[in-house]
Amino acid sequence: MEGERLKGWTLAGITEETGRLLDALGVDLAAWTDGSMPSLSPLTGEQVAMVRVSGAADIDAALDRTTAAFRAWSRVPAPRRGELVRLFGEELRAAKDSLARLVTIEAGKIPSEGAGEVQEMIDICDFAVGLSRQLYGLTIATERPRHRMMEVWHPLGVVGVISAFNFPVAVWAWNAALALVCGNSVVWKPSEKTPLTALATQAIFERALARFGEAPAGLSQLLIGGREAGEALVDDARVALVSATGSTRMGRA
Repeated sequence: MEGERLKGWTLAGITEETGRLLDALGVDLAAWTDGSMPSLSPLTGEQVAMVRVSGAADIDAALDRTTAAFRAWSRVPAPRRGELVRLFGEELRAAKDSLARLVTIEAGKIPSEGAGEVQEMIDICDFAVGLSRQLYGLTIATERPRHRMMEVWHPLGVVGVISAFNFPVAVWAWNAALALVCGNSVVWKPSEKTPLTALATQAIFERALARFGEAPAGLSQLLIGGREAGEALVDDARVALVSATGSTRMGRA
């Protein structure tokens, strides 16, 4: 961290800095001040927020919303879906410095690593936008005269993402950008150690949704909590696919 001080980083007033960043990124004040789960910064060990936890009713409602959103989103043409991801990449570029700084505060990464992680989010958006115009299927010859078979790939459904503390935002972006251009909706359970960066990322994505203007409500949902929230996501039949990053024990479970 010592070498990074030359870039203007300081550990003084870390709680106040966290509040300013969350406000600048558009996170609702109540989401990180009126909750029951403490968020601690590994830089100093101090509590920087009290985050609201998603209860069983919240999780059920979120999955209902994202299931309904999938049905509508799957009918949107893939290049149009790519436009939403392009707008999200633009919003990430505008918010990069603030989000990267929040990653440093909450996950303990040095500033250059925090910035690099947000850049990976931007890069996968660029990749996914190109992919939205390349979702090809094969045309296959058959034994019948004047007849061919055609492959058509269909969206899968609700995609669940469980991410770990060491890559608090990039892993979600890798999954979400690809899932969205393929016509799926997304529900995210971040690590209980990094809820603030998840709240900030969701707020950034909602700005892209507002600019896009035509996406169904509930397209991206956020579940804050511990193991119980992750288990609820994995066990729910409404979730078609789960991408989970975590410990070997968690993977086996």
